[in-house]
Amino acid sequence: MGIVGLESQRLWFRPYTSADLDFYASLWANPEVVRYIGDGKPKSRQEAYQRLQRIIAGYSQGFGLMAIWHMQQQRLVGQAGLVQQTVEGRVETEIGYWLAQQYWGWGLATEAATRFRDYAFQELHLFRVIALIQQGNQASKSVARKIGMVYERDVTYHGRRVQLYKLEE
Repeated sequence: MGIVGLESQRLWFRPYTSADLDFYASLWANPEVVRYIGDGKPKSRQEAYQRLQRIIAGYSQGFGLMAIWHMQQQRLVGQAGLVQQTVEGRVETEIGYWLAQQYWGWGLATEAATRFRDYAFQELHLFRVIALIQQGNQASKSVARKIGMVYERDVTYHGRRVQLYKLEE
């Protein structure tokens, strides 16, 4: 994938492995964590397993959400990465980020999003990245703005109206 061992000040980003299922399933099991993800409904361990396998298989395409390891805490705290999305017929690269609830408010989502923004522009030489954010998700909108993104427009994504934030190099 090319981004194994990517780091920021406090975080190390690495590809998920099947051994991460307990953590990954814990993210999907928490209604507050997934409130603004997809349909906003928690997923079973089996559903989380299936999603994790798709993430792992997707690394061969050069993109995907990565596990976030907090170096001082010595534990997984969330996931972030670059994900290819098709939005109203256009292929876009989204910066995705979500954290376990106990790490909200630590500035980790902004740190992760900043690192993937820099990776996208400086190392992958992309000219545009986006974030797809559900209407009520003020925390994600704040992260997007902190890394320089601006609201572009509302779009329909998987049958839902979401806000598309963008940053162009």
